[in-house]
Amino acid sequence: MISRRKRFALTVLLALALATGAAAQERGPVTNLPLPRFASVKASKANVRRGPSLTHRIDWVFKRRGIPVEITAEYGNWRRVRDRDGAGGWVHYALLSGNRTVVVTRDMLALTNSPKPAATEMARLELGVIAYVESCMTDWCELSVGGYAGWAPKSGFWGVGATEIID
Repeated sequence: MISRRKRFALTVLLALALATGAAAQERGPVTNLPLPRFASVKASKANVRRGPSLTHRIDWVFKRRGIPVEITAEYGNWRRVRDRDGAGGWVHYALLSGNRTVVVTRDMLALTNSPKPAATEMARLELGVIAYVESCMTDWCELSVGGYAGWAPKSGFWGVGATEIID
């Protein structure tokens, strides 16, 4: 049972954390990296299992190299991931990469020469295209794919956090 003094101290600490916005971000117990975080599938075939071991059943398979995933948990050499549709499971860490990619969710997404709506269009990306992330600002990311590079609004793809900044 918690004493009144300890309960009061915990309440004060929680109030201070909420007031300053200093709520701690969850960290993975294995890597100490933030959770959730984005990564990509390194292999051209990656089994997604029901649990974190080879003895667990394979529920489905990623068959596209570079597809972005969101890592939501860690257990030993296993990472629980989910894709843009919310489907998830456990993947061995060796099948994942820290290279950042996104998948286009808006058909004919324009890549522009600067992060502005009225900027010159460099290329258009079809729905489902996977692009590499070069950098991200608050609302825009610089992407590269197939010899083209340019800026696109975050609302046009999946694989980067809404408030995430990448240098």
